[in-house]
Amino acid sequence: MAKSISENNMKSDLKIYNWLAIGLMACTIYPANAQLKTFSGQNMPVKRLERFISQQMDSLGMPALSIAFISNNKIIYHKAWGINDVNTRTPVNDASIFEAASMSKTAFTYWVMQMAEKGKLNLDTPLYRYLPYPDIAQDKRYKLITARMVLSHQAGFPNWRYFEKPDSALHVKYGDLWLKFTPGTQFAYSGEGYHYLAQVVAYLNHVDLKTLNTLYQQEVSRPFGLQHFYFSGNSYITQHKVSGHSKGKSIGRPWPISFPKQDSSWFGAAGGLHTESMDYARFLIALMEHKGIRKTSLDEMLKEQVKVPPTDDAFTSGEKAWGLGIAIMPTVYGTIYEHGGNNGDFQSGFKYLKARRTGFVFFTNCDKGSIFNNNLTAFMMAH
Repeated sequence: MAKSISENNMKSDLKIYNWLAIGLMACTIYPANAQLKTFSGQNMPVKRLERFISQQMDSLGMPALSIAFISNNKIIYHKAWGINDVNTRTPVNDASIFEAASMSKTAFTYWVMQMAEKGKLNLDTPLYRYLPYPDIAQDKRYKLITARMVLSHQAGFPNWRYFEKPDSALHVKYGDLWLKFTPGTQFAYSGEGYHYLAQVVAYLNHVDLKTLNTLYQQEVSRPFGLQHFYFSGNSYITQHKVSGHSKGKSIGRPWPISFPKQDSSWFGAAGGLHTESMDYARFLIALMEHKGIRKTSLDEMLKEQVKVPPTDDAFTSGEKAWGLGIAIMPTVYGTIYEHGGNNGDFQSGFKYLKARRTGFVFFTNCDKGSIFNNNLTAFMMAH
């Protein structure tokens, strides 16, 4: 979770900017008579929305924001706001790239569903039958883990072995992988499971983690017309990626890593996707219209696979269950499907109300995105 920061320091550094004049690209609204819709189904004037976003960026001290809104499964509003870096103050634009963080998981899950349809893997076949995992071989229970368990966070792994301390009674050495519980019996959010599944996917396609992104581009990004939707590094990202910020300062971290030896060549299934809101919104619409996959596969993704326990932080934020690669949030207006992302100095989120085919996608380059996500959701529910 992102740590709290001094908002006063950030605001004093950024208040000199007029958020409606610097670092934003012209919004895209189409068709001409399209209306922004809230989750309640009400029309939302663009000026009211922009006023809300401007106030949020000022009060939270967010350097940059890439945001898109969906109504009737069309992107009717898209804008990049703010600056790349508080030091250089370079404006962001429609070419600026952000870290998707854990929103990577939904995009990866879609691909896994495609592979399941092709018969390359079965969601309920234990993964060790495809590829044994030496990192957890000491605990034979890992042989129960399936793709379904990984995608719904029931594998039993910690989120990340290097960032989460095990129970001292387990006597686990730092850097070793362990199981919190017998796979398939509980919910525990985990990036480690996605990392294992990515290795299985690579193996089944006769590639490795350093070449897996090339295949993803061929099978997902290009068919969907996603211009910049990458799980591994490249020159475009190097040239166009904005800087991440924490506690009001530019961090300058080049790539999100969860392992000491990881670099930008790795396919980051759990948190490595680099993109911006327009492309991610295109992906979300395609997913929800089950383009490239059968409706039964989409239904499986959106079906409740496991309940979130009331003691989990996700429960208090509204997530009551998980499907495959996506969280389930019941509301008075219908079920919202959602996923957030938090790499610390990059945070993101999407929410999609399927009953009204309405939603939003955003990326920000600071540690205030989670708060913005909550505030934007409340705004969309109240109007």
